Amino acid sequence: MNAPIIEVNLIFWVVLGVWMGEDPLQGDFPEVIEEFLQHGNMKCIAFNRRGTLLAAGCANGSCVIWDFETRGVAKELRDKACVAPITSVCWSKYGHYLLASATDKSLTLWNVVNGEKITHITLQQTTLHARLHPGSCTPSLCLACPLSSAPILVDLNNGTSTVLPVSVTDNTNGNAVSHPRNKFSDSSLPFTPTAATFDKHGDLIYLGNSKGEILIVDPKNVRVNALIPIPGGSVVKDIVFSRNGQYLLTNSNDRVIRVYESLLPTKGAAKELEIMSDTDDKFPRIEKLKEVGTKCLRLSREFQDAVTKIQWKAPCFSGDGEWVIGASASKGEHKLYIWDRAGHLVKILEGPKEALIDLAWHPLRPLVVSVSVAGLVYIWAKDYTENWSAFAPDFKELEENEEYVEREDEFDLMPESEKVKELVINQDEEVDILTVEKDSAFSDSDASQEELCFLPAVPFPDPEQQDKCLGSSLKLGDSNHTGSPFSVEAAQNGQAILPASSPLEVVGNSTPEEAVGTAGMKRKRKPSAKGMELQAEKGRKPQTKNKSSGKTSKPRSRSGDGIDTNGSVLEDDVTDEYL
Repeated sequence: MNAPIIEVNLIFWVVLGVWMGEDPLQGDFPEVIEEFLQHGNMKCIAFNRRGTLLAAGCANGSCVIWDFETRGVAKELRDKACVAPITSVCWSKYGHYLLASATDKSLTLWNVVNGEKITHITLQQTTLHARLHPGSCTPSLCLACPLSSAPILVDLNNGTSTVLPVSVTDNTNGNAVSHPRNKFSDSSLPFTPTAATFDKHGDLIYLGNSKGEILIVDPKNVRVNALIPIPGGSVVKDIVFSRNGQYLLTNSNDRVIRVYESLLPTKGAAKELEIMSDTDDKFPRIEKLKEVGTKCLRLSREFQDAVTKIQWKAPCFSGDGEWVIGASASKGEHKLYIWDRAGHLVKILEGPKEALIDLAWHPLRPLVVSVSVAGLVYIWAKDYTENWSAFAPDFKELEENEEYVEREDEFDLMPESEKVKELVINQDEEVDILTVEKDSAFSDSDASQEELCFLPAVPFPDPEQQDKCLGSSLKLGDSNHTGSPFSVEAAQNGQAILPASSPLEVVGNSTPEEAVGTAGMKRKRKPSAKGMELQAEKGRKPQTKNKSSGKTSKPRSRSGDGIDTNGSVLEDDVTDEYL
């Protein structure tokens, strides 16, 4: 039985919501572009489990780690040997490692904390999507979906790979078969990519093929245990699980997004499926797999635009699985469609006139991040309405006048509503203040594993500011080497000329090391005998006041050449404080 097709008609749902007294556009989903991130030409993005770090793969082969709270670059992972564009990035379970695939057929595993490259593997085909095993803390297994071959399981420790089956016949018994000349066993086109993903804990692999089928594969024995045919039989382009593992989303070439409900348990799904597949052997192999498939997935909803018939790109679930988002694959159009899981279209977001190439929903907050073909990352957030009115806690703000009905006991000395029965509290009961309750969104977290949530920000120098500082330093150096008489004389004697602010000046008889610490202080010179006499004479004679003005007489001024107004010559090594 096919699920009803939900047509994209925003006006219909708005009118229906107003008629029912509800506003269907009020929800916990993004509405406007809050800001954008720019660092090179970014191609793909991925959040860590907590949503505190955002990884972006760039066209120059580097991976940029953004601190999503401060919106600053926390780290850049770069391999000098890899300059090919990045096609996908994937975080490990606790965020310590990052897997990146590139167009040069390589898979690179990075240590995010120290920025070291752990593993670099080259495959035979270019990988479009690569996913780490979600159940292991230390990544050792990944699922790669190449451009022109079947999905493969790659062991990151030794580099071995295992090809997954993309179709099942009665003779293959669900095992993988070879693909000569990059062609599938079902004679499909050689350049038809196949989508695949792990379930929540990595017990099973869900694979969508070019026949319009979903295969459930056990990664331990690489065996197909269930088959679910998709209505229409079109090529499956994307297959994504919700964060809680209860719903599965497929994007087919027939322009329809389908949502399936998983009937298998979240934990121990592989054992449950193995028991179901081994119970009944009366039917042929394919019929038996289809029978088991009906007990694994159930079609819930279908989404499509019945008017424009547009293709969808990068569909996914929200962090809580309550919303489904899909982007238009049309060129020159940055448009996002948001549905609730019941099938109602709730919002259409229109961005700049740039095609969209990747999309991700924040794990915890109503935020969506999209990547444009220009290499910019746009952040979509909810448009909150500010309300600065302040009232007492028992006051209620009214939009319009309302008729008020007085309560019977409103003006009583002790209203009935305030007469509360005495609560029986056991004061001897111990209160647990040490146990931390697990967050429902991270119920599978291991308390013994330390999760990486933040990285120290690394400042990057601004080239423009560097050029300005370099120009000012050159001007300062030219001004310090002007042709003054002292500089000319020193140059003739072969002595080096140091600027006045140089930290290498030697103070008195001090060593150069001591002079470095006094660079910020005034320069002092040793007084001469004449200066000592003048200082002693000044100490003996008190300052006289001018009878006419009553002001203290000013000390004698000194000209620029060291000669005072009375014609006496002062040596150059006398300080200003002795004059």
